Amino acid sequence: MAWAGMTVMAVFRAALAKMLSPGAPKSEAAWQEALQAHRNADGRRTLYLDREQRRALVGTINDEAAPFALAMCLLPLRPGALAALLAADFDKRTFELTIGKDKNGKPRRIQLPAEAGKLFTAQIANKLPTAPLFMRNNGKAWDRNSWKKPIGDAAIFAGLPHGASAYTFRHSTITDLVSAGLPLLTIAQISGTSAEMIERHYGHLASNAATEALGTLAL
Repeated sequence: MAWAGMTVMAVFRAALAKMLSPGAPKSEAAWQEALQAHRNADGRRTLYLDREQRRALVGTINDEAAPFALAMCLLPLRPGALAALLAADFDKRTFELTIGKDKNGKPRRIQLPAEAGKLFTAQIANKLPTAPLFMRNNGKAWDRNSWKKPIGDAAIFAGLPHGASAYTFRHSTITDLVSAGLPLLTIAQISGTSAEMIERHYGHLASNAATEALGTLAL
């Protein structure tokens, strides 16, 4: 939302610049001064669900949304990227998943572990290659308007903290991967973001993992 607001303001200012002459800095015409990005304007996603809480949510969500929710627990993907997957994007022979539509705009391939591979194999059964990999009962793919209610209802029923959402799964899985000591670059590649972004938001967890690893060197 913060990014969207900055974008709208930038367009508005550009329109003003074509009609008005720039004024003195710090004056009432200060609209012409450059916009400054606010550090962490989008906020760090701090709500973390541990494995027991995630398991509780998946166990209480309705049958239609359960596979989609489980997939978010198994992979650190954006909900939108997961929802955009087609049956053809998963190779059940090799458990290789191709993620073509994501925020970063760069297609990537990841190798799924056994549990995730079994879930994806079940989801593509008897589906055309162009069908949504995770399909709703009406034959359509999931989107933010359709996954919000079942996840929200399940979170309440499971007694989870207020604010738990689809994006909470992504934050929680990335947190676990960083805490487990997986290289930040590898996590960035899997989750479809930059190593710099992972470092900025999760680097403190990597430091903790490093400290624990160093502790194992004690004689």
